[in-house]
Amino acid sequence: MDLFKTMAGYGYGEVHVRRDEASGLSAIIAIHDTRLGPSLGGCRFIHYADEGAAFTDALRLARGMSYKAAITGLDLGGGKSVLIRPKGEFDRARLFEDFGRFIDNLGGRYITAEDSGTATADMDVIRTKTKFVTGVSKEKGGSGDPSPYTALGVRRGIEASVKFKLGRASLDGVHVTVQGVGHVGYYLCKELHALGARLTVCDMDATRTARCADEFKATVVAADSILDVEADVFAPCALGAGINDETIPRLKVKIVAGAANNVLAEPRHGDALRGKGIAYAPDYAINAGGLCNVAQEVQGYDEGKVRERVVKIYDTIYTVLERAEREGVSPHVVADRMAEERLAQR
Repeated sequence: MDLFKTMAGYGYGEVHVRRDEASGLSAIIAIHDTRLGPSLGGCRFIHYADEGAAFTDALRLARGMSYKAAITGLDLGGGKSVLIRPKGEFDRARLFEDFGRFIDNLGGRYITAEDSGTATADMDVIRTKTKFVTGVSKEKGGSGDPSPYTALGVRRGIEASVKFKLGRASLDGVHVTVQGVGHVGYYLCKELHALGARLTVCDMDATRTARCADEFKATVVAADSILDVEADVFAPCALGAGINDETIPRLKVKIVAGAANNVLAEPRHGDALRGKGIAYAPDYAINAGGLCNVAQEVQGYDEGKVRERVVKIYDTIYTVLERAEREGVSPHVVADRMAEERLAQR
């Protein structure tokens, strides 16, 4: 890939890399924007097809974090880290210790947190080498797993989308298909079920879907058929780029609103959703609950303040959808404008 050209396309910024053969660490830290404050974003630890895919993921995710913090009213910048998961055996603790040193060398320009492939235990290891980490376990002075707050925010965003698109003030009886029921997806199902929503779920891990079927009376379908289910809302909660040229024609829903980051493969796919009459809740606006939670750790944790900010995601999503309709553009365009308007104030 042409790294500098790609960085320019996303409005960067700086990118830091570190490799350590002894620990197996191959890490990328992308810092997109720090006008509002230090960059904060999760640490993704997954396999990648190649280094180009890893860099692209880091760049897109960090930009999303800038916009997420801005549209949510947080005084933070956008950053993200990507650790390429080793193919063979490795010492996980040693790898994350090395990553902690990498973060510490940046002197606070980047603060990490959980993301796909990492957990609270990993944040605890990182904390032994740097103070620039959030999502640490409660026993060690942190707030623990941010997934429940991410799910709460997505549920509030779904409520706003349902009110705007379907004219319904309640989720009772609303049919939601959830793609991916890992940490966030599971808690989202819990939130939706409590409000009477009807659930259809899929996941590559059968134990996860079985749990949702048992606890929430969810209907389980194969992962490759979730897009063909007729429903009110499709909630993508897996990895990104799930809304693309192949998947959009299959959708049989009125709303796309979920926890996945970078759910649009390209911005034009947001326009394609609009063309099909599907309301789209922009990913970084609806899934900001987890960021709200870990951001509070930086300031001194107050659970009441976290919940107060997360429930307001309803207002953000409703405003985005309403303004998009009024201006005759797609919701992702409006969300970008709202974020950029706040960034421009600094």
